[in-house]
Amino acid sequence: QVQLVESGGGLVQAGGSLRLSCAASGRIFSSYVMVWFRQAPGKEREFVGRIMWTSGNTYYADPVKGRFTISRDNAKTTMYLQMNSLKPEDTAVYYCAAGPSIASRPGAYNYWGQGTQVTVSS
Repeated sequence: QVQLVESGGGLVQAGGSLRLSCAASGRIFSSYVMVWFRQAPGKEREFVGRIMWTSGNTYYADPVKGRFTISRDNAKTTMYLQMNSLKPEDTAVYYCAAGPSIASRPGAYNYWGQGTQVTVSS
């Protein structure tokens, strides 16, 4: 079993930055994929990016490429999402998730955090 807890959300002006954290506990397999999703009101949950837990290789969705960076601290079993140049359209609840498969659909991931709200004002 894996438990995930997000933190770091808040209110920021457009153009600003935020860093989200996802603290993981429990048994995290080296082959696991850690991901960030987001969900805006009235919209489906959207893939943001992922990191391979062991290699650190990352992949990002086009809307955030060049602005967001995912990293992880294996010793602390924590994943981060550094968000720069934030836009009002980045406003959403951000979720971290983990699972054994590389995928961009939410159903592929077994474990989820509770979510943290990010609001970007114009």
